[in-house]
Amino acid sequence: MALSFPNPSRNYDESVHGVRFWGYDQTFEIAFFIEDEALMKIDANAKADEVGFLETFDVNLNGIRKLAGEIYARRRKASYIFAFTMSASDV
Repeated sequence: MALSFPNPSRNYDESVHGVRFWGYDQTFEIAFFIEDEALMKIDANAKADEVGFLETFDVNLNGIRKLAGEIYARRRKASYIFAFTMSASDV
């Protein structure tokens, strides 16, 4: 079954500099974290603060979810991991 994103929640975590969001693989909740640097690579004009990063995330939501699904599909084969970080090298 494909990864789905029925939960629209996302939040900026200043302590680790990025946006957290969640997807689901059937009944398993999968946590994702996209770093500030990755968001800046997606939009070089993003405002470098909480509001700016959340706006960049929201505007690019479909692409970010697609990338999250690709990363999840590649990395989950190694083991059952339920949290993934998306860095600038992934974008």
